[in-house]
Amino acid sequence: MAVSGVGASGSSSSNVSATRLADNFDTFLQILTTQLRNQNPLDPLDTNQFTQQLVQFSGVEQQLKTNQFLEAMMTSTQNANNSQAVSYIGKVVTAEGSKTELLDGEAVWHFATDKAASITATVRDKDGNVVFMKTGKVAQGESVFKWDGIGSDGRTKPNGSYSVTIEGRDADGKLVNVATQMTGEVTGVDFSGSEPVLVVGGARVNLSSVLTVRQKTAADTGTTESTI
Repeated sequence: MAVSGVGASGSSSSNVSATRLADNFDTFLQILTTQLRNQNPLDPLDTNQFTQQLVQFSGVEQQLKTNQFLEAMMTSTQNANNSQAVSYIGKVVTAEGSKTELLDGEAVWHFATDKAASITATVRDKDGNVVFMKTGKVAQGESVFKWDGIGSDGRTKPNGSYSVTIEGRDADGKLVNVATQMTGEVTGVDFSGSEPVLVVGGARVNLSSVLTVRQKTAADTGTTESTI
């Protein structure tokens, strides 16, 4: 007896693939059981053919168990990431801060300069298109750049991911080092996307962008920032 399509894959959805595999498995088992129950005692099922069918049966069963194991591993990893993200609440994180999300008319980036500087901030959308530019002056140390989502063309930009490039120059016109690694206290976590997003003040940071985590200290309370 030849059974076609057992263990076939190709669906873009893992859930659909697993369902089809399970259906093939059940169908195969029913056919094999029916065949054994109704075989002619005077002309029993060929031994080699029966062995091949048992091998198919075992292979499909093993594939089902492998799929279940992989799904369990993915769920476990996701739960671990969520638990890790929640544990960051109340702690101070340092993260790569060139990207953030515009949400309800506000996007916030933190940056730092090693001396007082004139700043030019350039905001780009997810496709790299320049949507807004602003100049200003900041003191040495940490600063914050806030954007209300209104582009240089006067139009309100949609919510989503945006990046900033910040150029700084001192009084002599020389370039000043600008670090876009943001530091702040985590006040919440958003699980609505493909990975947890930490809420740091008014900014939103992907969990994978976090570089360091530490407990909040008294020194953090007195931190002052320039705003442009």
